Amino acid sequence: MQLSFSKYQGTGNDFIILDAWNSNIELSEAQIKFCCDRNFGVGADGLMIIKKCVDADFEMIYFNSDGLPGSMCGNGSRCIVQYAFTKKYISKKTRFLATDGMHEAEILEDAQVSLKMGNVDNFEKRDNDFYLNTGSPHYIIAVNGIEKFAVVDEARKIRYNGEFSVKGTNVNFVQPEEDGISVRTYERGVEDETLSCGTGVTAVALVSADIFHLKKNKSELINIITPGGKLKVSFERNHMVFENIHLIGPATFVFEGSINL
Repeated sequence: MQLSFSKYQGTGNDFIILDAWNSNIELSEAQIKFCCDRNFGVGADGLMIIKKCVDADFEMIYFNSDGLPGSMCGNGSRCIVQYAFTKKYISKKTRFLATDGMHEAEILEDAQVSLKMGNVDNFEKRDNDFYLNTGSPHYIIAVNGIEKFAVVDEARKIRYNGEFSVKGTNVNFVQPEEDGISVRTYERGVEDETLSCGTGVTAVALVSADIFHLKKNKSELINIITPGGKLKVSFERNHMVFENIHLIGPATFVFEGSINL
């Protein structure tokens, strides 16, 4: 089977996009894993299928690079919105269905995409660490010397502990900078560090005031620095509930081609 694809990336978080707008695409776990393999396939952190949707402009079906269905992906969502706009499936403002429900997004200037995330009311503080779900579960730890920090080794101690070994969790290490907050993320399903994680960036922004002991309940824009580039997050906080959350950043076409499965 010859499969056509497009490759997009959002701050280095890269994705294969398959177009099922006018046809049906069904892949096995092994085929998805092969496509995402960086040595033998196209290479990507995840694979997405875009299809028509009765109740929205389109539906996004997301798989992790291990071939299994994934939870909400912020950077992937921004990339598939940019793809849909390029294909003229949507206008600059859109509403689409993801695994965690409906989302709104808007195409901005300079290939920037603003994605509205779901409300978050499950903020959990654990001593000096934080745990919350922004469409995907995220554990957050403040560290020093983030550039040389052993992200994979330390993250796996949490991801594979008794609490998270079955369902897994993403693990984020954070450090304040002059122009924002540096974040390095280990993603479940990829089982490695990625250059950026949209839901992780969002989670870090939401609890940044608590992590760094700032007296803020409302944020206009928080700058987040990932190894793959910079993102911005805006939100409103009402006690323990985060609302009107927007993840903003670039979504860029890389290349297109076909692969034989």
